[in-house]
Amino acid sequence: MPAISRAPDGVPESSVGPASPSAIAPRGFFDEWRNDIPASVVVFLVALPLCLGVALASGAPLLSGVVAGIVGGIVVGAASGSQLMVSGPAAGLTAIVVTGISQVGGFPQFLPAVILGGALQLGLGAARAGVIGYYFPASVIKGMLAAIGLTLILKQIPHAVGYDADYEGDFSFVSPSGENTFGAIGNAMQQVQPGAIAAALIGIALMVIWPKTPMARIKLFPAPLAAVVIGVGLNQLLLTVAPEYAIRDTHLVALPTTGAEGVWSQLARPDWGALANQQVWILAATIGIVASLESLLSLEATNKLDPEKRDAPANRELLAQGLGNVVSGFLGGLPVTGVIVRSSANVDAGARTRLSAIVHGGLLIVAVLLLARILNLIPLSALAAVLLVTGFKLTTPALWKSAWRLGLSHFIPFAVTIVAILFTDLLRGIGVGLVVGIAFIIAEHMRRPGLIRVSPPGAILTRYVLPDQVTFLSKASIARELEELPDCCRVEIDGRRTARFDYDALEVILAFRETARSRNIDYRLVGIPEVGLTPAH
Repeated sequence: MPAISRAPDGVPESSVGPASPSAIAPRGFFDEWRNDIPASVVVFLVALPLCLGVALASGAPLLSGVVAGIVGGIVVGAASGSQLMVSGPAAGLTAIVVTGISQVGGFPQFLPAVILGGALQLGLGAARAGVIGYYFPASVIKGMLAAIGLTLILKQIPHAVGYDADYEGDFSFVSPSGENTFGAIGNAMQQVQPGAIAAALIGIALMVIWPKTPMARIKLFPAPLAAVVIGVGLNQLLLTVAPEYAIRDTHLVALPTTGAEGVWSQLARPDWGALANQQVWILAATIGIVASLESLLSLEATNKLDPEKRDAPANRELLAQGLGNVVSGFLGGLPVTGVIVRSSANVDAGARTRLSAIVHGGLLIVAVLLLARILNLIPLSALAAVLLVTGFKLTTPALWKSAWRLGLSHFIPFAVTIVAILFTDLLRGIGVGLVVGIAFIIAEHMRRPGLIRVSPPGAILTRYVLPDQVTFLSKASIARELEELPDCCRVEIDGRRTARFDYDALEVILAFRETARSRNIDYRLVGIPEVGLTPAH
């Protein structure tokens, strides 16, 4: 039986919340270009190896990752309501993509599933399903941010020392190579490259001291870009004066160098004949749902990172992500989601509006068509330095202290989410944290009294009022209170202020009338709806 609900008196059907900063002071598209353009360069440098790495791990053509990054920047960035979130191919979907390509017979046969998954997201956005993003506890979202920070640090340590057994952007505890996160660090320490370590350490030091130097005033040359430039220069110097210490080619960015005509010829095209395969439709539903969930979580996390605390509309984000996946599938790209690593790098680099995400997509196009040979000089350890600093900022001690001060009901889901993500992956870890968070909510609800006594001690008539929500979680508390009533007493239970009754709790309250007669209790119910009690069999 559905719950019985009543609208509280005096509550309007709709209300207008406080205006967001962006609503109070709207900006022109290029008003913040001095901040957004440098940030877009940083995001581009971070995104490039991630796009290639995710494609490699997915068993898809390398260009498919870059296409997804371009679409995530330009198409999703233009359509999204978020000013700071960056979209692109996500590590969280690699297992789905690898399995999907195998199941449907190849990457061209996989692309229709990407397009259909995007169409599903468009439908979810139109149905206003984005509200689900608001039902994740803040403790879980903060735990996700801290866990991503820790994972970034742990995963980038091997890249920082010149060990690249796993692809850039891997977030799973057990990687495709079979190593786990800690095993990879141990192996990396046995195979270090001095040049890579030097580039990483110089990059980290540069980003730490940069804000304290006059160079920080040059908005168009941010610290992460300086770290990358120094890394390239250092390696070129080592190649000249001490080749034995130089960074090996396997530890550099590896962008395809085929030129414009070669790029176009290498793009995969959707095989529409695959629509006859039922597995394509199942895969499309999986991509649509998982990509939507990951995007909504990234959106919620990005909202918390936004210095201006702008609240981007979740339904519009689903529409933007759906459009992005439709376009990416048509162009031969991987599925697109909102991604927190690039988004946090965007925030950290000082971006103010979505111009940064859009320009980063344009830079990916330029990189593929014109700058591949130059960009292939960038050491991965220089990029690792950028991500190591970003990771630390995501999991600062202040975040842990604030979570602890909010009490165990906040800290335990926060900590569990972190541990679960570190030892599994992003979505599984969030699922575990959500279960723990819900358990605390249920436990707190069960501790609340189901019957609130309002009559003074010693009164002839003992009066109780019910809370505004009487659910099945109140059942045990109500039953215990009623059983403890003395024989031959007078009792009144008032439910006029209750907005919602569950049948489970009503059953206990109404069924007690028979017990009250046998115990000679004057038992009165006020404002409690009558329902037919379900027989036991």
